[in-house]
Amino acid sequence: MAKKSMVAREAKRQRLVNKYADKRAALKEIINDQERPMEERFKASLKLAELPRNSSAVRLHNRCQLTGRPHAYYRKLKLSRIMLRDLASYGQIPGMVKSSW
Repeated sequence: MAKKSMVAREAKRQRLVNKYADKRAALKEIINDQERPMEERFKASLKLAELPRNSSAVRLHNRCQLTGRPHAYYRKLKLSRIMLRDLASYGQIPGMVKSSW
C-alpha cells in the first residue's frame, strides 16, 4: 500500500488541474496565436508562469485506485498489476481468468 500522503498529494494535484484547466487553456491559446502582438503574448506567458506548478496536467501521475501503487499501472482498468492479478484470481473481473499450464 502506498503512503497515504502520496495518494493525498496526487488527489490535490488532480483538484488543481481541474480548477485551473480553463484558465491554462485560454492563456496557452493566446500564447500560441501568432496573429496577436508580441507584448500581449509575453504577458500571457507571465500569467501562465504565475499559476501553481501542480495545476499542470503533466505533473499528474497514474496510481492504482485500490493501493495507490504508481508502477505497473494498467490505464484501462486503473489498477496495478498486483491488484489485477488478485482480482482476476478471485473472479471479480469479468472475462478474466488466471491461466496456469
